[in-house]
Amino acid sequence: MQKSRDPAPFHLAYSVADLGSTRDFYGRLLGCPEGRISETWVDFDFWGAQLSLHVGSYVEAQTESQVAGSHVPMPHFGAVVAW
Repeated sequence: MQKSRDPAPFHLAYSVADLGSTRDFYGRLLGCPEGRISETWVDFDFWGAQLSLHVGSYVEAQTESQVAGSHVPMPHFGAVVAW
């Protein structure tokens, strides 16, 4: 797995159908380096912005995904800031 450079201040998280085709499209076809990855989500460096793509289906009601032991709402848009 290629290490991503530090992410830009913003990221976008949304649901995808499966990680295999997602990694193929963003990684192989578009050339976006992968960052963190789990069995249910993958981060990409999207030309300086961070995409966090989670397996699931989009529904209008709020859904959640597990990230590092925490529940996060899906989809979401966030800011990456220093501690």
